[in-house]
Amino acid sequence: MSISLTPAAADRVRTFLGRRGHGLGLRVGVKKTGCSGFAYVVNYADEIGSNDLVFEDQGVKVVVDRDSFELIKGTQIDFVKEGLNEAFRFRNPNVKGECGCGESFTV
Repeated sequence: MSISLTPAAADRVRTFLGRRGHGLGLRVGVKKTGCSGFAYVVNYADEIGSNDLVFEDQGVKVVVDRDSFELIKGTQIDFVKEGLNEAFRFRNPNVKGECGCGESFTV
């Protein structure tokens, strides 16, 4: 299983990396937080560490640390715009529940 991107998410990452002028791709992980246990963490991937897994989808590298991968393997990342709001959305097949505000999840 890997981490995949929709065309909208891949376009968004390429656009931001282009504006930034450097970076290897998208770094995705999780942290313990919130009322349900875990929250997604998204950032630029500027380096690849020995504990990282690297996936490539639609010409974009997605870097995930091994510990986070166990919680998000098989996830598809989308990018959506709803009115003035825009955000990455995660379709994680491992999620058993989410908090009411949508900020955290359990596996």
